[in-house]
Amino acid sequence: MTVPNPVPDSPGPVASPVAEVRGLSVAYHADAVLRGVDLAVPAGVVMGVVGPNGAGKSTLLKAMLGLLPALTGSVRFFGQRLGAVRDRVGYMPQAAGVDWDFPATAADVVAMGTYDGWRPRLGRRRREERDRALVALEEVGMADFADRQIGQLSGGQRQRVFLARTLVRRPDLYLMDEPFAGIDARSQESIVRVLHELRAAGRTVVLVHHDLPTVRAYCDHVTLLNRRVVASGPLAEAFTTASIATAYDVPVGEMGALGGGLLGGTP
Repeated sequence: MTVPNPVPDSPGPVASPVAEVRGLSVAYHADAVLRGVDLAVPAGVVMGVVGPNGAGKSTLLKAMLGLLPALTGSVRFFGQRLGAVRDRVGYMPQAAGVDWDFPATAADVVAMGTYDGWRPRLGRRRREERDRALVALEEVGMADFADRQIGQLSGGQRQRVFLARTLVRRPDLYLMDEPFAGIDARSQESIVRVLHELRAAGRTVVLVHHDLPTVRAYCDHVTLLNRRVVASGPLAEAFTTASIATAYDVPVGEMGALGGGLLGGTP
């Protein structure tokens, strides 16, 4: 697999985080999944949330968005509760839980991302929604599949449609749950290109990621998570051998095996 060029270095620090999590704890059936998570996401970065299976990565995104109840803690986006800035926050969920037999085209799925929920959808509005959907599909290289039923798409194509659905409202912050899971090389390149473009435009991306060797290619910030935050910050500070070993509960001497021998360059 060809790994794209690394994301360029971030600009200087900004005073206010675009997302801030304080003391967030979440449990499933009395089993603590997240324990007192504190996290600040700077503006204009691509932050990878990385950790072993069961570390609470997807749970973190869902709890931040209020999709899962929290036992303790608070979350702010742009200094406010989510309800006040909802249009500024986009979410790309995992594709695994989608009913792909649903009779909708790729353009239909993307257009759903434009719905306000309360405005009447008259003929003109429907045309506007489709136009915006087609633009977003073009950005992810899926314009030729606009009228294809979603069940007929490959795994990578579906991920690109989901990404287009997130792009269509032009939020300032994107939360993405494993956008690179089970995709082909072409879809990988398309998604990485979009990430670079979003970051260059000053947008912020937080993505759950599981492939350690590609963290440096995709991200410029990282949060290492294992039910709690082990380390978080720019790659040079947080993505270290010691931090990764702690997050994965692996002795430092066995780190080569953890990354398949591909963690070269990690100090």
